[in-house]
Amino acid sequence: MDLSLSYFWSQMVENPLMMIAVFLTMGVILVNGWTDAPNAIATCVVTRCMSARAAILMAAVFNFLGVYVMTMINATVAETITKMVDFGTDPKEAIVALSAAMFAIVTWATVAFFFGIPTSESHALIAGLSGSAIALHGSFAGVNPAEWVKVLYGIVISVTLGFGLGWLVCKLVTKAFYKVERRKTEPVFKYAQIAGAAYSAFMHGAQDGQKFMGIIILCLFMSQGQPIPQGMEPAPWIMILCAVIMAVGTAIGGKKIIKSVGMDMVKLEKYQGFSADLAASSSLLLCSLLSLPVSTTHAKTTAIMGVGAVKSIKAINLSVVKEMCLTWVLTFPGCGLIGFLMTKLFMWIF
Repeated sequence: MDLSLSYFWSQMVENPLMMIAVFLTMGVILVNGWTDAPNAIATCVVTRCMSARAAILMAAVFNFLGVYVMTMINATVAETITKMVDFGTDPKEAIVALSAAMFAIVTWATVAFFFGIPTSESHALIAGLSGSAIALHGSFAGVNPAEWVKVLYGIVISVTLGFGLGWLVCKLVTKAFYKVERRKTEPVFKYAQIAGAAYSAFMHGAQDGQKFMGIIILCLFMSQGQPIPQGMEPAPWIMILCAVIMAVGTAIGGKKIIKSVGMDMVKLEKYQGFSADLAASSSLLLCSLLSLPVSTTHAKTTAIMGVGAVKSIKAINLSVVKEMCLTWVLTFPGCGLIGFLMTKLFMWIF
């Protein structure tokens, strides 16, 4: 199928339901920008290595590079998302169900945002899609367990690696610079952390950007009642669209999430921020190469916890951690239920 922008636009003009689904998907990407993307630059901002404005601009650039480069290397994360659920062969029903899923995700993420809790948009996306597919089929037949199990693997790997690598990297850095005056290390870790934040933004684009590109491609093929062919790669304009909308979202609401992740949970110094960025990004890189759709929030927050644990468990604000974990636990049933109910409502309306 033609994936050019002109063809995509002509299909939206001809099919209002598809246009609704696409705009709701862009709404989800925008929400991801203000709730997920700030995690990549949070440590860099709170340790005063960069201003929030400069960090957001850097995040926008490296989000795009992450989307583009990782798609060239391995686009299977996007494929996993497109294969996770089955919306059937009826184009109208499929688009309505997808629209309901996107609406559910925006609703869930917006509520969490007002509480300043960095939710996982990746898990909200998966839960919303699954809830809608279940509502459409009236059973679990619309969910592909072979792809869903990758989500479970991803949770375990990202959380374990995030915390473990955060602790290990910070421990090694502490040992390596043990005899060096703190004053002399400040310039080193300032620039090292800027590089680490760029790496984090790159991997955020590589992971989350691919997920949303998969949804846009899914929308186009479903509107025509066609299956997505194996190895389908997103067009460049889709990559640019996702990166730009994410950047706008980060500029709108990034500061609140930056405060929750980088200041409320653990008080970070520059060397700790660098350690957390390197650990989280390396965890995301491994998961991307293994085709596992994982939460960038999980990876970053657990890496920060691991870094804090090097000094003392008491250095971690466990009340903030408890709130985050509760939100993560509630995301699958909560967003899934909203997706289910919204699909039933949308099917009745349309």
